[in-house]
Amino acid sequence: MRKAILSIAILGILFSANVSAQTETSGREKVYRATPTKVTELKHTKLKVNFDYQKEQMNGEEWLTASPYFYAANELTLDAKGMLIHEVALDNNGKKSPLKYDYKDDVLKISLDKTYQKNQEYTVYIKYTSRPNEVKQQGSMAINDAKGLYFINPQGTDPDMPTQIWTQGETESSSAWFPTIDKPNQKTTQEIYMTVPDKYVTLSNGLLKESKKESNGLRTDHWVMDKRHSTYLFFMGVGEYAIVKDKWKNIPVDYYIEKEYEPYAKQIYGNTPEMIDFFSKKLNYDYPWAKYAQISGRDYVSGAMENTTATLHGSDILQKPGQLIDENTWEDTIAHELFHHWFGDLVTAESWSNLTVNESFANYSEYLWNEYKYGKDQADYHLMTDVNNYLHNPSDFNKNLVRFNYESREDVFDLVTYQKGGGILNMLRNYLGDDAFFAGMNDYLKTNEYQNAEAHQLRLSFEKVSGKDLNWFFNQWYFGSGNPKLNYSFTFEPVKKQVAVTIDQTQEKPFEFPLAIDVYDNGKPKRYNVWVNAEAKNTFSFDVSKTPDLVNINADGVLLADITENKTPEQNLMQFTNSKEFKSRYKALTGIKDQVGKSPAAVKLLAAALKDPFFRVRIKALGLIDLTNPEQMKALSAEVEKLASNDPKTLTQAAAITALAKTKDKKYLPLFEKGINAVSNAVKGSSMSALLSIDPSRANGLADKIDLKGASDELQAQLLPIIVKNRITSQIENIAPLATFYPFIKFQNPELGKAAEDGFNWIMTSDNLKATESITKIAGYAKNQMAGNPQAKMMIVQMLKDGLSKKMELLKQNPQNAASINKQIDVINKAIENYK
Repeated sequence: MRKAILSIAILGILFSANVSAQTETSGREKVYRATPTKVTELKHTKLKVNFDYQKEQMNGEEWLTASPYFYAANELTLDAKGMLIHEVALDNNGKKSPLKYDYKDDVLKISLDKTYQKNQEYTVYIKYTSRPNEVKQQGSMAINDAKGLYFINPQGTDPDMPTQIWTQGETESSSAWFPTIDKPNQKTTQEIYMTVPDKYVTLSNGLLKESKKESNGLRTDHWVMDKRHSTYLFFMGVGEYAIVKDKWKNIPVDYYIEKEYEPYAKQIYGNTPEMIDFFSKKLNYDYPWAKYAQISGRDYVSGAMENTTATLHGSDILQKPGQLIDENTWEDTIAHELFHHWFGDLVTAESWSNLTVNESFANYSEYLWNEYKYGKDQADYHLMTDVNNYLHNPSDFNKNLVRFNYESREDVFDLVTYQKGGGILNMLRNYLGDDAFFAGMNDYLKTNEYQNAEAHQLRLSFEKVSGKDLNWFFNQWYFGSGNPKLNYSFTFEPVKKQVAVTIDQTQEKPFEFPLAIDVYDNGKPKRYNVWVNAEAKNTFSFDVSKTPDLVNINADGVLLADITENKTPEQNLMQFTNSKEFKSRYKALTGIKDQVGKSPAAVKLLAAALKDPFFRVRIKALGLIDLTNPEQMKALSAEVEKLASNDPKTLTQAAAITALAKTKDKKYLPLFEKGINAVSNAVKGSSMSALLSIDPSRANGLADKIDLKGASDELQAQLLPIIVKNRITSQIENIAPLATFYPFIKFQNPELGKAAEDGFNWIMTSDNLKATESITKIAGYAKNQMAGNPQAKMMIVQMLKDGLSKKMELLKQNPQNAASINKQIDVINKAIENYK
């Protein structure tokens, strides 16, 4: 699973940053979460289902074949959430014999006809009704709802929303739509007969074996999965989709896409066959399943889900050329969910405590894909961003990667399991070397294929292949918490012609680790690879001719650590100019942010960064430039103008246009006018902002030049003040993602926060149902993202109450619009109730 992240995350707004760190579970005793005991082993699951769109229910029949796992048993216990159970029987070659059962508290206990021994199979028949709206379990920060089966616009009453059905099994929600043992260490083959209106297509795991027309305009599709996989990976999807066909070797690769986006399917999904080929070769293990399909679902409860052979994506994957020319923002997620088909689906975590063997690898696959397809700089940028998200969230510092004492099983879907876990794998790869690292991954897959595994088995595979003992690594990074927090200093000893570099670890428990140190002698770096012991202070001596110009620790950027640095602009310039590794260049660039305009070296560094081969470095430099400063204007404007016109990356062009806009110089008007008609959303948005900074009167005329629906966070933040100030009604619905979070934005960016607050008040004083619904939907989603922060919840509730009072006043002033305004009052009341 790829978690959904609130769209404002890119603005650096963390709910924990400015409110108390106390969580809702503070003070509760933690429970040890043992791996589920296997009393029964599932063998095969056969389902026949049809759907009641009016009641939002599913009628099901199930034939479940199982046997005792080891000890003899005369009872079968299944998870079955919120269901009606109509019939339970033993099925013996089609002959049914009623069985006694007890169903309460979402558990179905079936008394078998006799005591069965290990490997002695039986088949139980269950007739039931799935009622997802009766499911009591709640969602979480990672997965914001947990009712398993979702009917989207089932009666077709919303003209702007397609009718769809999709399922979401992770963590333990498959048992909301079929009785099963809903634990990750249960695996079974499956077949599903789905009866649907003939106008809809279906998707499930495995292959479509048969499609049969029924009476009354219905059709039954028979899907078969002949390889074992975990029950949380079962999937059904139903809706009006175009199916765009692709393939890898002889394996079908299908893209189920809403028809509006069919022309762009290959732009969105088209790298999938190349990804399958790359991962198959990298792992030396061919894609192990019979097909690969991807589908999107509206109102999805997270980011994306790796249902075996049938990945489900949230609708944010649906992008148009204006977005895709800038960047396919979903490509990392496409790689992530595909990689799960080895790490997660083929070999599955035996318990949620060991989720790292699923999600840390899927997270790191994003690095591998970026490295292969776009180069190491892009991969390192991606990893740096991920690791920084973890490092800047202090509440995660004390969490082990493998942990058995979580409050909720979905708590482990966090920055530690994903982002930190990916960084840990990168360290392990660099320690072992590529050959041993990928051979170890291959051994782990082959040893545990179609089974379950845990972190210890991962360690054993890497040790087996490399011959190295890795307990020191796993004890620190997998079964321990935190990370190194480093300070460093150096002194020159003129008699010995040596520099002594001292590394101080300031965290409570010291780590041991390899570390790359660059020592600059006469302006040139020499790389030293040292071993830091698990001690508070380590000192290393290196030969030099004089006092070093610079010492750069963690020069390769591999170590996952907090490092305190204090370098001069001249040292940062030297580091930037001489570093091959992306992270050292980027840290040097960000290190001058407070020196720009004060130091000639800082301007020289910016000039060098504008010509850096990696576009993210160019963009960062453009964000630091101030062309209203005469020195910078003279030194940098010509290069900025080139980037604005000719950079191969539209995101860089947009950043350059924004830099030029600060001058408010009318000589750039032709460039801005041209940008308004660009395909790129980013170039359009920056050009629009630039034009309006010179001539605000053109706001309404430019309002519809850009589609903000699904636009990047940066673009929304850039255009929000313009839209709100000029009351551009056609865009009012699209400002909701920022308007909803104005209380938090104000802490980090007061100017943007004030515009977002004005936008919220504008929506709440307007008779606009769609914009109001957008606010309440986003607030509802945010509820579970704030699971550990009651103060943040209170802030949202107070905001909604303020909005409600504004709607009541609007109703008083406009009684003729009572029908519409009352609907808006209702959705706000429901949103407030949802927070109780």
